[in-house]
Amino acid sequence: MSNEPRGAGVAEPPAGENRKAGVRAREPERNGGGDGKTSAETVERTQQGPPRSIWREYFESLVVTAIMALFGMTFIVQAVKVPTGSMQNTILIGDHLLVNKFIFAPGPPAFFLPQREIRHGDIIVFKYPGKYNSEQFQKHYEVDDTAPNNIPYSTNYVKRVIGLPGEHIEVRGTDIYVNGQLLKEQKVAAINPPNDDDPRTNGDEKGAPLKNEKGVPLVGENAPKLSGDSRYLVYWHPKSLKGVPRLSEEETEFDIPQGHYLVLGDNRENSQDSRYWGFVPREAIFGRAMFVYWSFDESLPGSEQVFPINFIVDFINNTRWSRTGTLVK
Repeated sequence: MSNEPRGAGVAEPPAGENRKAGVRAREPERNGGGDGKTSAETVERTQQGPPRSIWREYFESLVVTAIMALFGMTFIVQAVKVPTGSMQNTILIGDHLLVNKFIFAPGPPAFFLPQREIRHGDIIVFKYPGKYNSEQFQKHYEVDDTAPNNIPYSTNYVKRVIGLPGEHIEVRGTDIYVNGQLLKEQKVAAINPPNDDDPRTNGDEKGAPLKNEKGVPLVGENAPKLSGDSRYLVYWHPKSLKGVPRLSEEETEFDIPQGHYLVLGDNRENSQDSRYWGFVPREAIFGRAMFVYWSFDESLPGSEQVFPINFIVDFINNTRWSRTGTLVK
């Protein structure tokens, strides 16, 4: 029998009242102290800073865009302009190209990345390395490495790869032999337009494409088509294809050292390439030409309107719209 006095214990309220009291006791905690807002809304309100201005949003977007563009131009793609006719008509003067910098990235290629080694026939973009220090090039034309547009490791060149490291190359007239095997190239008879410093033309045809013997430009519907096993076209003067030598060095041999490449322009008689200044070291090559994103025909006359109207008119009239998106191969 208990010794506690009767009535000493605390009387419990009925079950229904207990539930109501519990609900009322918990409401202030759930409602964030009874101010009418939930705790989640209160936390969100306290974490928000001052509203950002429109100029701050524009500035942040600009910074992010600049960082992405810088990353892309450093590691993925780069835009270059072609100022000379050494690759005509594969690439025309005034073509603006996008260069794939990732495909020839240094280091061993990974199987899951779009990387590979340089191959025969690739059109590469590289920094002009300057005259190669070897006796076999002393007999060629003098190359001016002090010219403003020909500074070593500063000027961009675009050429086609003909010889790989360790190969023996022989140039016999218009024929090229790689390790004793005739290189399969489709030769096209073509005539270069007059030079821009020719006093007879006053530079009116600067940037014009190559033409056939009848004076018809070899572009568009008149462009020659590939046939047989050839992967690309090369252009020679009609007399050269008939056996009339036009270059001072008709026959030349090259032994390509390791880590170097021999490159030539597709416009074979208007290209200053490995025949004259030597080999291209691997470290000077930074990409492969992909496609033309814009082409401006510098051989067409300009507008006589006042700026900026003349700029708009020239952009519309002198742009080679049909070359936009053309793959370089």
